[in-house]
Amino acid sequence: MRRPLLALLTANLLSVTGTTLTTVAVPWFVLETTGSAARTGLAAAVSLAPVVISAGLGGALVDRLGYRRASVLADLAGAVLVAAIPVLWRTVGLPYGVLLALLFLRWLFATPGETAREALMPEVARDAGTPLERAMSAVEGASRGGKMLGAPLAGALIAVFGAADLLLIDTLSFLLSAALVGLALRRVAEQRHPVTGPYVTRLREGLAYLARDRLLRAVCLLVLVTNLLDAAYAQVLLPVYARDVLHSPLALGAISGAFSAGAVLGTVLYGAAGACLPRRVTFVLAMVVAGGPRFLLLMLGVPLPALLGGMVVLAVATGAINPILGATQLERVPGALRARVMGAVTAVAWAAMPLGGLLGGALTEAAGVRAALVLCGVAYLLATASPAIGRTWRGLDRDVPVTGKARVTLR
Repeated sequence: MRRPLLALLTANLLSVTGTTLTTVAVPWFVLETTGSAARTGLAAAVSLAPVVISAGLGGALVDRLGYRRASVLADLAGAVLVAAIPVLWRTVGLPYGVLLALLFLRWLFATPGETAREALMPEVARDAGTPLERAMSAVEGASRGGKMLGAPLAGALIAVFGAADLLLIDTLSFLLSAALVGLALRRVAEQRHPVTGPYVTRLREGLAYLARDRLLRAVCLLVLVTNLLDAAYAQVLLPVYARDVLHSPLALGAISGAFSAGAVLGTVLYGAAGACLPRRVTFVLAMVVAGGPRFLLLMLGVPLPALLGGMVVLAVATGAINPILGATQLERVPGALRARVMGAVTAVAWAAMPLGGLLGGALTEAAGVRAALVLCGVAYLLATASPAIGRTWRGLDRDVPVTGKARVTLR
């Protein structure tokens, strides 16, 4: 039964491609219409804040609705909200406050859908006879492929049609993703458990499990810091650099696309050889190579061809990061709590991302884009080197038993 797995991977590819179009188009749209790095950072913060809210509070709802149904409903809601932006812009007008409200609602529905699709993976991989680690590498490859396609496509389409109209393509990607998950995964037997008791109690069970798992806590703290810096990079520093230094939206899309291309290559390589590599050592090396050097490479001001080549090389290392974290998480969390714990992990890991856009905007306006790149790059290097020390991170290795699991009582 490989058809559901292929359908789920295709849905992820479409969804990520459309989301990447929006991620590139919205900052450029705000910069064009306001000319303000600070307002661009505020738009990024408003887009990222609902991710934390819906990830933390939506896991219990996903468990109750079922993973397939939750994914479809989230995609349909996202299609309506994204379509509203160009429609309003072309008709009655789109004030900045209304744009912020639409961005907030769009991301409020997006995260539960992503959580639901990832929670489906153990059953879909089992039916396809695919090892979980290889399946997670395929998911990551689809995600990276969507970013690789979406970023340069966004830059080209912005140059031709403008940023607002580009969002209509994102609407189409949501609808196609909903159709694929809704139709092709109808026969997948989800690992369902009785979900009863008050909503707050069910949320508390997921948070309690996360609080008692030392490795998952350490992962959340590390990704909390790197996501903060990634948000500053993607939402403010890179768009401002493309506008002020490279003077082209095509360059913005090309840089993002080059990094995604290297990440796709890295994902393919890890999918082929990852099962033979030590998880912890591979994870640390990948984080250190793929993180901070991006910021410093931009700061050096190298010519665009050299910059694109450097981004491809650095990004190869990222291919191992999410498959390792995804497989480790799914191995450690019992099926009865899967969506709730995964939602809690996402909420904590993304909690600082709304501040990333504000941080990037403030640093850029106060010190300039090059100084902001240096500060963020050094902080990234320090953070990603931390898993090299400490006993907690040994839990990434496959031969380390999972200990200290919370006892689960479903009421």
